[in-house]
Amino acid sequence: MQTLRPLFIALLSAALLQACFPTNQNTNMDSTSSHSLTLSEANKLVELPLHCVETPYPYKTGAVLGSADDLKEPSVLHPVFYGCFDWHSAVHGYWSMVTLLQQYPDLEQADEVRAVLKRNLTAENVAREVDFFSKDINDSFERTYGWAWLLKLSDELHSWEDPMAKELAANLQPLADLIVERYINFLPRLVYPVRVGEHTNTAFGLSFAYDYAVNREHTELQQLIAQRAKDYFSEDKKCPIAWEPSGYDFLSPCLEEIGLMQRVLPKQQFLTWLDDFMPQLADPGYSLAVGKVSDRTDGKLVHLDGLNFSRAWNLYALANQYPQHEHLREVADKHMAQSYPNLIGDSYEGGHWLGSFAIQALNQAQQ
Repeated sequence: MQTLRPLFIALLSAALLQACFPTNQNTNMDSTSSHSLTLSEANKLVELPLHCVETPYPYKTGAVLGSADDLKEPSVLHPVFYGCFDWHSAVHGYWSMVTLLQQYPDLEQADEVRAVLKRNLTAENVAREVDFFSKDINDSFERTYGWAWLLKLSDELHSWEDPMAKELAANLQPLADLIVERYINFLPRLVYPVRVGEHTNTAFGLSFAYDYAVNREHTELQQLIAQRAKDYFSEDKKCPIAWEPSGYDFLSPCLEEIGLMQRVLPKQQFLTWLDDFMPQLADPGYSLAVGKVSDRTDGKLVHLDGLNFSRAWNLYALANQYPQHEHLREVADKHMAQSYPNLIGDSYEGGHWLGSFAIQALNQAQQ
């Protein structure tokens, strides 16, 4: 993996500042690490999903009860995705394990990760997950945040050249197929996009699904998402990023929209759209204040660490594809420096999901 000198400098500077001016933040990371996605960092990051994917409580169901018969243990309703506090966090916990093991087969915890994947991602368990989703009362369950992460997990398994991964991908495919059907049924009925900075953000919900459609050559889903993205966002101008973040944001409405349109528009058309949408990004001196967390034991306030990671991955994506936006890498680095040193050793409120966001950001940084 490529060493990220700018990210290293930013993160090391942050660590040194924290050493001089102690705060109430957890800083158990090694301050001498480059904090790129090296084997050393992967060994630390994989501990987060390993700790939570089979931890049944606390758990937030997010489900509608149709009758007393629906009052069952989470592990009964969701025999795969019952840990990590809620369904979607369990899904991207599995994605984290698959991603790290695929990139680093020599993980110290590789055998444990493989055992967890094989134990839980069985065809029988996935069939029970499908049964849950197939009930009419659960038609909108995890729409569209959890849907997007499920397709991202499926996509990651399909991309992994490993016999076990091929088996797991086949096991998960019925649920991925059901989620694809949900998108195809839902998007034509969604007249207006959702622009909040939390789970229901439409741009985020379409981005990972679009990647899945492209990589799996699902033409119908790809074309539908591209068209709906244009319907929702093509006329948007002057996004008010100064209004961000709201108190609980873990996604940037402006930058998630950019991330989606970067995927679906041809390059020159995208750059023209971007110049109308956020012209300030072209300024080499552009800056964006990081999100600050006042209490990492508060499950909602810690969302702002996620905001820093998700902002970073969208900014890195712009810098990666368009040399004229290379200066945005420094802005992304500062967002990483704000939240990454607090990741390992964080409370369960953040630890059960933030590792996935950090991994996504680091992968974008290294492309």
